[in-house]
Amino acid sequence: MAILTFAIGLALGLAFCFWQRSRFQRQIERLLAELRNNETDSLSAVSQLRRGIVRLGQQNHQLEAELQSWQNILDRAPWGYLQVNAENQLVYCNPPACQWLQVRDCHPDELPLLLKVVRSYELDRLIEETRSRQEKQTCEWVFHPPYDDAEASDRTEAVTLRGCAFPLREGRVGVFLENRQVIVDLARSRERWVSDLAHEVRTPLTSIRLVAEALRDRIDPSMSRWVDRLIPETQRLIDLVQDWLELSQLEIDPGRVLRRNPLELESLVRSVWQTLEPIAARKQLRLDYQQPHPIEIEADESRLYRVFLNLFDNAIRYSPTEGTVRVEVATGDSTVEIDIIDEGQGFAEDDIEQVFNRLYRGDPSRSRSSASPDSSPPPSSSSNGLGLAIVRQIIRAHGGAVSARNHPETGGAWLQINLPYH
Repeated sequence: MAILTFAIGLALGLAFCFWQRSRFQRQIERLLAELRNNETDSLSAVSQLRRGIVRLGQQNHQLEAELQSWQNILDRAPWGYLQVNAENQLVYCNPPACQWLQVRDCHPDELPLLLKVVRSYELDRLIEETRSRQEKQTCEWVFHPPYDDAEASDRTEAVTLRGCAFPLREGRVGVFLENRQVIVDLARSRERWVSDLAHEVRTPLTSIRLVAEALRDRIDPSMSRWVDRLIPETQRLIDLVQDWLELSQLEIDPGRVLRRNPLELESLVRSVWQTLEPIAARKQLRLDYQQPHPIEIEADESRLYRVFLNLFDNAIRYSPTEGTVRVEVATGDSTVEIDIIDEGQGFAEDDIEQVFNRLYRGDPSRSRSSASPDSSPPPSSSSNGLGLAIVRQIIRAHGGAVSARNHPETGGAWLQINLPYH
């Protein structure tokens, strides 16, 4: 019995041992399986990380190649380009910009302040306005390169530049530059050529007019109508030549042409209207002059007389019958504003920006052909396409500005003059 009990206990013990052993074996196998899985996942993450690093390197290489390609394009472009960061440090400046702005020893690693390498108030203001408004800005100015001594100042030439600035990310600003000096030189050469030609043409035109006037009383009456047509056309050519010479003189040296004296504005305007009143009376036009108080300015009386003569002539020419020409005068802190408004058809939108250009003729509704046959201008007025060009140049010579638009109430032309006022 004791042997049987021992055998049963031994069997039970061995069975328990085998069960514990198999259980422990299964746990070990399970742990080994988990370790193998974790090792596989770890190897997969490392592999993915390595592939990501390689891919990022390839992308970075492509971006660097593309950046270098764009930089090569900017270096070879006929336009200048520069870029500044939020602290106005010069980040990049291509060769044309360096040449025009006289930038020397500009290294990208140093990032110098723009004002240290380029002494241009206009460029600095252009960048600041672009950064503050966050929109494209343009500006044209004459850049005078710095010089070290008096002899260098004689060799250094000013350059007319036009800048177009764009806002970039993180406060950066990019500026494209265009060298306008060639265009300016061509325009000056053309103006000198035309001015010299006008000088040569004026004398023979005057002789032709004198001969025509002498012939009018000596030829057969049946032929006199041809002389009567010849004389005004000759006079029109003489006026054109004279206007062109006057315009050229104002552009070359306005300070020498002007003779400034104290001038009462209202009396000048009314005297000009009286000169044209016979023409205004044919269309029953009236002058509505509005001025809050007497205004006296320093100006050239004969030149300003010409300004109002040209503007009133245009207003009378294109105003409807029984209309009104309004003149409204107001003063600010340092300027006097003069608005001349008619009740005609106004300017075409495409013409407003160009009405002050020489010999420009815009919409036919404001051309000579649409004017009344009875509204022919007096000899002193300008009807040859130079009238508004002369107006702008005279106002600029006085340090003022003139602009054109259509009035929202009358629909007619609205010329606004701003002159210095102290």
